[in-house]
Amino acid sequence: MDMQQYLDIFLDESQEHLQSINDFILKLEEDTSNLEYVHEIFRSAHTLKGMAATMGYDDIASLTHKMENVLDLIRNEELVTNTEIIDTLFIAIDALEDMVESVRNGGDGKKDVSEHVKKLEAIEKGESVPELAAAVAVNKEEDTGNYFQASDLDEFQLTVVQQAKEQGMVPYDLKVTFESGCILKGARAFMVFEVLENLGEVIRTSPTVEEIEEGSFDSGFTLLFLTDQEQDELIEAVKKVSEVEAVEAHIIQTDKEVPDNQKAAEEKAAEDATGTKEEKSDSKKVTEVPVRKSDSNTKAPKKNDMAQNNEKKTASKNIRVNLDKIDNLLNLFEEVVIDRSRLEVLVSSIDNGDLRETVEHLSRVSSDMQSLILAMRMVPIEQVFNRFPRMIRQLSKDLNKKIALEIKGAETEVDRTVIDEIGDPLVHLIRNSCDHGIESPEKRLANNKPEEGKLTLRAYHSGNHVFVEIEDDGAGINREKVSEKAIENHIITPQEAKELTDDQIAALIMSSGFSTADTISDVSGRGVGLDVVKNKIEALGGKISVTTTPGQGSIFSIQLPLTLSIITTMLVHIRKETFAIPLTSILETIILPKDKIMCAQGADVIDYRGQIIPVLSLGKVLKVPNYDTEADRYSTVIIKKGEKLLGLIVDELIGQQEVVLKSLGNYLGEVFAVSGATILGDGEVALIIDPNALID
Repeated sequence: MDMQQYLDIFLDESQEHLQSINDFILKLEEDTSNLEYVHEIFRSAHTLKGMAATMGYDDIASLTHKMENVLDLIRNEELVTNTEIIDTLFIAIDALEDMVESVRNGGDGKKDVSEHVKKLEAIEKGESVPELAAAVAVNKEEDTGNYFQASDLDEFQLTVVQQAKEQGMVPYDLKVTFESGCILKGARAFMVFEVLENLGEVIRTSPTVEEIEEGSFDSGFTLLFLTDQEQDELIEAVKKVSEVEAVEAHIIQTDKEVPDNQKAAEEKAAEDATGTKEEKSDSKKVTEVPVRKSDSNTKAPKKNDMAQNNEKKTASKNIRVNLDKIDNLLNLFEEVVIDRSRLEVLVSSIDNGDLRETVEHLSRVSSDMQSLILAMRMVPIEQVFNRFPRMIRQLSKDLNKKIALEIKGAETEVDRTVIDEIGDPLVHLIRNSCDHGIESPEKRLANNKPEEGKLTLRAYHSGNHVFVEIEDDGAGINREKVSEKAIENHIITPQEAKELTDDQIAALIMSSGFSTADTISDVSGRGVGLDVVKNKIEALGGKISVTTTPGQGSIFSIQLPLTLSIITTMLVHIRKETFAIPLTSILETIILPKDKIMCAQGADVIDYRGQIIPVLSLGKVLKVPNYDTEADRYSTVIIKKGEKLLGLIVDELIGQQEVVLKSLGNYLGEVFAVSGATILGDGEVALIIDPNALID
């Protein structure tokens, strides 16, 4: 079977299951008695384990299997959920996310999860996780000289070893020792691995593979190695590597452990599927908890079954479609639009009522089709919002604050390309609000405010834009502190500081390198972040503003286009050519008398509402052939980039129109001051101007 064809499905579904686990663990922390949450977590973990094992990502499957064991004890009411368990599960989820991301980036999805496995095993046994962590650190220093034994392996590794033995392979504990004078231990270790890759498969190493490759070990390392080679042949093959002093190989006996563990795992899987459980005993458990059995005679379906059935019905209405396919469909549809426009021109010269009626109907249907295709690119913004409850939980701990997160409008749909780009700016803004905005519990109580701060994340549509707001009920932005810092950094003058409004002063925190943090921390205070946020949002065709009320809080508001593939533009003419200028960059259009154009330092400028701004001719910028039009009055578009303005002279203003942004492709590559192209209704190709490239 060609596993590569299933990789995209694995990555998408893994991300969904990991997000589901994250969400329900957070809910479980709030209500530890709700076993429905545990069932949801277990189902996602079980599915993820199965997918990972099928795809050959053993470390993901191994760690998820251990999570299952802990979750199974909780859902059977044999283990009580506490903060220690929640934290350990979250750490395991972080490791799983790292491994999935490794696969997404072309890696092998491998990671040393032995410490996470041991922590989860400790929870199974009722041991303290911190004590175990210390024990792991000690054992890690000592186990270089020890041999691997069956008791060192987790159940998944034991299963792999047993299956390999059934296929005629032998599990060896292989210890490689280098000469005392060996300098490049990492390079020699790499050569050893290269030899072993041709002879069998490495299952586990001590120390980790990363440490071995870096040469971070004393005299040697130990491997769990599966091979069909004879013991003497294996030793001789490794000894051929230069500076290898000794090689020892011992066969690991695993026959007794594997069947029982495998059988137990299979029994649990069967119980999950049927909802029934047979009585069993476990020598590791101190107490026995009665298990509720389902009544096979009852006619009413259980709540769990109903939920599962509803989920199946909902899932059957959805399919996964690669975004590239939708883009290709949109590109093909543009050809239909061109032909439709051509038909409309032709039918106007033919006196045929039926033909005219048919073409009009085609126009209406094709317009609806275009709207549907564009809607297929739209996804709920909850895909971004879902990551933040977990982040707020961690920030609350790091900052020693109590913060409640409220999410509104998560169902608001935006273009997939916006989703991919908006995540990082929101992370910066939320971290800033938690660190600078929301006060400590002590300060809040002293100011007669609730001990727990509130952070609201909301999204909503307004016209052709989507708004995302981050609101906190903290102390607000300190006008005096921001003003002092802005004056110190020469961003404003003392006179300007007196004249600016509170919101204008607050907006200065998004200046480059600006920070009012008294200390540098992992959360904020390095003078980077909000300026990057502003630049990123403006690059998306959006803008950001901030409003603040001292003592009551602040609101950061982000305005973004609904989609990056459809933009509203102003169509203009340069000679016979049509160009489109994004409306988000246009301040206004004016008729400019020729005598109002002045020259300053060799450049044309105009007095625009008391401000001297440069003015350019778009025809000359684009080097339109034989363009030297002289006139008494010029149609001029005032464009903006942040606080900077520019007057852009064109031949004629046509009007506003929504257009589909298309890339120029690899053949043309990047063209100065042109961000893409579009096909107009009459089939004409119009270049889309990039105003940001024209303003220094």
